Amino acid sequence: MSPLQNAGLYQIVNNKGKLKKSVYHNTLESLNLIKKTIGEMLEDYRREFAKDPEAIPFVVKDMGEFEIHLQFAGDVLIFNMHTNVFEFSRYHDVMSTSYIREDKARSYCGIINIYNFLADSFKYDRANDIGYLIGRIFINKDKSYFIEGKREVGLLYNNFGQEKLDETAVRKVVESAVLYTINFDLLTPPFDSVKEISLSEMKSIAGSQTLKTGKRLGFKFQADRD
Repeated sequence: MSPLQNAGLYQIVNNKGKLKKSVYHNTLESLNLIKKTIGEMLEDYRREFAKDPEAIPFVVKDMGEFEIHLQFAGDVLIFNMHTNVFEFSRYHDVMSTSYIREDKARSYCGIINIYNFLADSFKYDRANDIGYLIGRIFINKDKSYFIEGKREVGLLYNNFGQEKLDETAVRKVVESAVLYTINFDLLTPPFDSVKEISLSEMKSIAGSQTLKTGKRLGFKFQADRD
């Protein structure tokens, strides 16, 4: 390989590396903004119910650099940042937007996943319990974003490039996730999906709560109707 070809290769490596580094830092800044917003919501909640001794707990747990938990009533929302940068498949709808066609580098995104678990799953250490991905936030080099998600959480692809993930947007995202979770109730599983149980499972119920529990256990998640 000639020196000129090497120089071209090194430029590609440098450019791609800088792009991914920029996306990574934007995603981490966005997660930190989510943490800050959740902290502000905690203070708002405490002020609102300061004189109510029976108010439902509203609890925040910072789980390290890439994750934060928000617990309210019987639910926990987990905001978790993936440390890698992704590009959309060429078949993804977002790739057909004018925003991406104008600059393909905009299709490289970091991801913050939003999961919903039952609070009792953590309280009783029920490792077999099921959580649900209710949304995922994509952030690119421009700090533009969109959300794939269920009902209140999701945003249309054609918003990509039109909005930045600023404090106002983050507040809306977190509040929408809370609203969706509150309305995403624990359903009694279909009889046939829980009619069989082993003796070892039965013996362990009282002590360790090993039976699997989830809001839609035994149901297809599509039944929620986006």
